[in-house]
Amino acid sequence: MKIKEDFVLRKVADSYVVVPVNKLTLDFNGIINLNETGAFLFEKLQSDCEKADLLKAMLDEYEVSEEKASADIDSFIKKLEEADVLE
Repeated sequence: MKIKEDFVLRKVADSYVVVPVNKLTLDFNGIINLNETGAFLFEKLQSDCEKADLLKAMLDEYEVSEEKASADIDSFIKKLEEADVLE
């Protein structure tokens, strides 16, 4: 899975936002706000990867249980799918 090319992540003050660029500005109105972990996962998803890759990256970066990280990744991916951000 991978983030569509026309979505970019930006840090604004202490917040992370995802905004559409190019042709997606016509179809997608608004922005997506992310916390630090969401931004971390978003950056990983800018390259094609699988859930197992995301899980390994989260476990390497954060002090979190595998079960909690897995559930958080599932929730994050679901929200990205609902917003039609994934290819």
